[in-house]
Amino acid sequence: MASQDWLDKDFYQTLGVSKDASDADLKKTYRKLARKYHPDSNPGDAAAEAKFKEISEAYSVLSDAEQRAEYDQIRAMGAGGARFTAGGGGGQGFEDIFGGMFGGGARGGSYQAGGSQNFEDIFGMFGGGAPRGPQRGRDIQATTTLDFETAVQGKTVTLQASTGSVKVKIPAGVSDGQKIKVRGKGEPSPNGGPAGDIILSVSVRKHPVFEREGQNLRVKLPVTFSEAALGATVEVPTLGGAPVKLKVQPGTPSGRVLRVKGRGVSTPKGTGDLLAEVQIVVPAHLSAEAQEALEAFRAVEPQENSRADLLARAKG
Repeated sequence: MASQDWLDKDFYQTLGVSKDASDADLKKTYRKLARKYHPDSNPGDAAAEAKFKEISEAYSVLSDAEQRAEYDQIRAMGAGGARFTAGGGGGQGFEDIFGGMFGGGARGGSYQAGGSQNFEDIFGMFGGGAPRGPQRGRDIQATTTLDFETAVQGKTVTLQASTGSVKVKIPAGVSDGQKIKVRGKGEPSPNGGPAGDIILSVSVRKHPVFEREGQNLRVKLPVTFSEAALGATVEVPTLGGAPVKLKVQPGTPSGRVLRVKGRGVSTPKGTGDLLAEVQIVVPAHLSAEAQEALEAFRAVEPQENSRADLLARAKG
């Protein structure tokens, strides 16, 4: 089915081929361009991704014989290659043109204003129809990939869009998959109306240490058995800042979450916390003295089954 914006798109120019290019030439050219502009070969490059979408659309139309013939006919009419006459004479008649495109009959067919598609609808496909006010430019879809710290703290980045370089302010606390609307930076209006917008989809790379939970940041905090059993003050890393001191209370079990206030994600809604999840580290190698000390501890530690509650709950 014809797309109403085919008049504005030169698929042959997009692929860089002539209008009489063979199917083999089209396929060869498309594969070369697809390899060059594929998003996997250009991570984070919005301009390359937009180009890839353009060449994919162009090839999908031109590689289909029926769609290509329809596209050529529409482009020829829009470029003035066809003339609308009242019939007779040497040219193609009004009824013949629309009959061939929309399945109507030969000469003598009529188009009623009360039908499913009237004259204004038909001519509207080719930029005519009833007078209209200024139209808004089309939106541009774009993507960008940010590192974790940039997404949390915010930054101004430069995008290469089809309309040129655009500076976009990434708000602090933007999340993976979030869309940002950049107003007035899309395609210009064709007749003096407002420009469209850029709809920017954000991808955020994972951090090797921190994870995000809403406005909070989470980190796994390794502590030794003696630190957890006897208590200690340990250092905890923060995102983009110096480590902070955190007190581990005596008898802290593995899995307990300790909270560092105000060291999470700052957004207009507020600032989250840093959540440090305790993980007790078991040494892989023990000296003879350490092993002897642990044997002595095992001999005097409380004689209780630490798995008794687990086994009881498992029985239901």
